[in-house]
Amino acid sequence: MGPVVERPAEPGTSNAAELELLKRRAAESIDEAAERLGALSRAIWSAPELAYKEHRAHGELTRFFECEPPAASWAVQPHFGLPTAFRAEWAPPESAAGPRALQVAFLCEYDALPALGHACGHNLIAEVGVAAALGLRAALESIAAPPPVKVIVLGTPAEEDGGGKIDLIEAGAFENLDVVFMAHPSQENAAYLPDVAEHDVTVKYYGKASHAAAYPWEGVNALDAAVLAYNNLSVLRQQMKPTWRVHGIIKNGGVKPNIIPSYSELVYYFRAPSMKELQVLTKKAEDCFRAAALATGCTVDIESEAHDYYNVIPNKTLCSAYTENGKKLGMEFISEDAVLNGPSGSTDFGNVSFVVPGIHPYFYIGTDALNHTEQYTEAAGSQAAQLYTLRTAKALAMTALDVIFKPELLEGIRKEFKCKLQEEQLLNTAA
Repeated sequence: MGPVVERPAEPGTSNAAELELLKRRAAESIDEAAERLGALSRAIWSAPELAYKEHRAHGELTRFFECEPPAASWAVQPHFGLPTAFRAEWAPPESAAGPRALQVAFLCEYDALPALGHACGHNLIAEVGVAAALGLRAALESIAAPPPVKVIVLGTPAEEDGGGKIDLIEAGAFENLDVVFMAHPSQENAAYLPDVAEHDVTVKYYGKASHAAAYPWEGVNALDAAVLAYNNLSVLRQQMKPTWRVHGIIKNGGVKPNIIPSYSELVYYFRAPSMKELQVLTKKAEDCFRAAALATGCTVDIESEAHDYYNVIPNKTLCSAYTENGKKLGMEFISEDAVLNGPSGSTDFGNVSFVVPGIHPYFYIGTDALNHTEQYTEAAGSQAAQLYTLRTAKALAMTALDVIFKPELLEGIRKEFKCKLQEEQLLNTAA
């Protein structure tokens, strides 16, 4: 533990110099743990696991907190709502007898992609969450009488497929949290990118098998239906808004060329800036699927995934604080125009942003490689990425300290969250 400093009178009444000392302590503690944090990240990276099956990564993370000195300082719930989710919590001993503690949470992701491994850098997301929590804890421990705060780390599996955070929302894991933090690897530093809503479907066509040479007229070709559906959606693109996205694959197209395919299967993702627009796009796409069935004489089943990913609600108040801290650490952020006009994806953090204020910035890891490529997998496991990953963790920890010790900031974050949520609700219910 570093030198103990006098505690500011109350959370939020810290003067600027005292707060900067706390931020410095947070950053120093992250540097002190750099070797252990890097080893944690590499252990996750070296054994990629798919959604809901992240057993080794889950074990690495829970053991990290269970073994973090001093002994038993983190209260760990190793299977929190899901088999590969967890919750680790630290609070100053005095918090138990005081007023309700402010609950600040850092989120970790650690699932990988099929065939590519950690091509989205979720090993680094996990490292950032852990490192930021360690930094915040060290800063609070350096205060003679820490404020009533709980530092929480949530392990959230299955971001790439399924939506583990949505499962955890439904299980109550985000209840009573005040602010949540995480950060995602990218090609640049951005406090916010407009991640959009997403709806996933599996489309199954059922036809009738027959000999493709001897009597093809007796068959009903399910592959034809899949091809027509694919082409229908391609034609639809001319009438799609520029902000809409449709992408899919033919997962099953038959078993042998001389057998009329009796079954075919497609998987499609639909994305739009809001849930309301997503519903419009989904309806158009489903019409394309049904038209293909009608044209070929097949029957069709359209199966939606269990969860839709919501668009991320930005919190500019929190983003501004993060940007200010990031710049102190040497981060260079992309322009507002680049944010609004740049590429975006989807994340189950969007659903989190509808239930608790939070931030989901993106960070540069030392490469121009694009996410979901072999090159990004290599970069996510490189030593070069460590500097940028730990710098991001420092910025998150410093921003969390601002939230704790600046009541006007926390009030602004809450006020903006409430207003933005109301705007989203009105948007999605308007005729």
